[in-house]
Amino acid sequence: MSEKAYLVQVGTTPAPETIVIKVMENGPYEVHGCPPLAQAIIEQNALRQSWRYRAGKPFALTEKAHLCRCGHSRNAPFCDGSHRTAGVDLTETASFAPMLDEATVIEGPSLTLADNKQYCAFGRFCDAGERIWNQVGLGGEDNDRLTERMAHHCPAGRLLVFENETGAPVEPAQPAALGLIEDPALGVSGPIMVTGGIRVESASGESYEIRNRQALCRCGQSANKPFCDGSHASIKYRDGLPLPEEH
Repeated sequence: MSEKAYLVQVGTTPAPETIVIKVMENGPYEVHGCPPLAQAIIEQNALRQSWRYRAGKPFALTEKAHLCRCGHSRNAPFCDGSHRTAGVDLTETASFAPMLDEATVIEGPSLTLADNKQYCAFGRFCDAGERIWNQVGLGGEDNDRLTERMAHHCPAGRLLVFENETGAPVEPAQPAALGLIEDPALGVSGPIMVTGGIRVESASGESYEIRNRQALCRCGQSANKPFCDGSHASIKYRDGLPLPEEH
């Protein structure tokens, strides 16, 4: 029997089918396959621009782990049942269409940038240098490498870079893993960064497009559930987890 066919974004290598995230109706994320989970702390450069991720505390997952998506758990990142009384609407509203279908395209001398701002997770890596929307148009090796760097650090994958000459996406493969975004510069906790082509399945049973980089809402306030839209920044969401000191 052949495996079920899923929609896969260009440039993405799907994770093993045993690793999957299922969105529970009005409930948490049910994670199968025990992918690595750890805090991913956004660090700034000397210009106070988002620049890299620092690994924080790891969390061990059971074979069928439940991660909070209502923003009210007192046992973050795990669900403690708070969604039942929190009064948060967890209805999924995101499209199942390919992200690139509604992306804005900006063509530079050697690279083309595709940007679907509906999936912005407000990591602000795109604001480095001259900002990615300008950087892609400058051309030259240094500008191209910075453009690629900004896109590849975008936790939500809203930014995808293509080579003009070949039309191929510039999207390095990543391991299947989960990161709890922490943003000390804003004093907030962000989404769950999902890397490595992990499939996300709706409560309806339909799967969203499999992508190399995704960001799942965990504050409960996104208008693009289950994906992050940056709402955690405006509501000052904090998961209550301490940040380890940098060594």
